[in-house]
Amino acid sequence: MKRMFIGAAVAAFIAAGPALAADIKPALVYGTGGKFDKSFNEAGYNGAEKFKAETGIDYRDFEPQDDTQGEQAIRKFASGGFSPIVALSFAWTDAVEKVSKEFPDTKFVLVDSVVDAPNVRSVVFKEDEGSYLVGLLAAMKSGSKTVGFVGGMDIPLIRKFGCGYAQGAKAGGATKIIQNMTGTTGAAWNDPVRGGELAKSQIDQGADVVYAAAGATGLGVLQTTVDNGKLGIGVDSNQNPLHPGKILTSMVKRVDVAVYNAYSDAKNDKWTSGTQALGLKESGVDWAYDDNNKPLISDDMKAAVEKAKADIIAGTVQVHDYMSDEKCPVE
Repeated sequence: MKRMFIGAAVAAFIAAGPALAADIKPALVYGTGGKFDKSFNEAGYNGAEKFKAETGIDYRDFEPQDDTQGEQAIRKFASGGFSPIVALSFAWTDAVEKVSKEFPDTKFVLVDSVVDAPNVRSVVFKEDEGSYLVGLLAAMKSGSKTVGFVGGMDIPLIRKFGCGYAQGAKAGGATKIIQNMTGTTGAAWNDPVRGGELAKSQIDQGADVVYAAAGATGLGVLQTTVDNGKLGIGVDSNQNPLHPGKILTSMVKRVDVAVYNAYSDAKNDKWTSGTQALGLKESGVDWAYDDNNKPLISDDMKAAVEKAKADIIAGTVQVHDYMSDEKCPVE
């Protein structure tokens, strides 16, 4: 009965949407952390909103509360003629693989994972490269030379963030790198209280800069660093404005670009399937520098991070990808 109720709720929500332009019917299914997480999901939302503002073409979106609702939403959108459908989470890998076979004429876009199918575009990011940069900055800023990392769900993708961060921190002179994961289920993306507890534990162990890669959970991490007079590092979206002058930087992951490009390419008949891997070279990841954190970044820090960025793009600095063998050379 519960499964039937959830399915009916998803169907009713999707059916209640506005009429869309005839050329394409875009849809977006978020990860379970919520649309307005100030991070990953919200970046995707911003990309969809940009497309809507520029073209006048509306889109439908859905915020799943669990994995069951995610797959149901993707299937309901497909059966309703929506295309392209962006599945904004690695958690929807199996769903996209199944539903894309059922609807071969529908275009699907999977973010943060790969499905090899003729009607699926997979968009992945080189989070390790962007995380290296913010790790370098963290170590250079740290007075204790102890820095922290709080991840969300304990999966190889988030370990990839942590490993890149550790490599950059080591290069910047950090002597201790503390890493914790929030949990092993989707609930790990939306637990700011637990995020704050982990951040406080790291601060108690000497960390004075803490990087959060945990969706909405990261909001608790950042708040705790501020409350304790330390510095946080944001992720995915530019989170510097959340606490001006208190967030060292953010590792920006251009999920908004992935969503915007998917819709634009479909509209302009330029949509392609296959895998896109977006790193520093492709402007898929970067570090955030604006008026909110400018006073925190010295000239030496800025020069060092820009040199590291150029060296990574040129290939003279190699950042180990944790997902290649699930090992990290720096702990």
